Amino acid sequence: MKKLLIMCGTGVATSTIVTNKVKDWLKEKGYTDIKLYQSKIADEVNKIDDYDVVISTTVVPENIKDKVIMGIPLLTGVGTEAMFEEIDRQINS
Repeated sequence: MKKLLIMCGTGVATSTIVTNKVKDWLKEKGYTDIKLYQSKIADEVNKIDDYDVVISTTVVPENIKDKVIMGIPLLTGVGTEAMFEEIDRQINS
């Protein structure tokens, strides 16, 4: 089972919006073997390697930037297709 983390600054507001959109997308794609986690960046910054896919709606430290997909497109509606393609690629890698 793959583990997907969605995080924001507090683990409450924007991560909840993104989590709901990602849940819908996963369902549409037929993914049933994905476990979703939602948290705040301060709790997860040192545990990024525990997850297969990480989406963030907040700025992340440089040392983990290459492991994180920015989730801002799910808040703005701009670039969502490319973001979902990247999530799909990471799930299947």
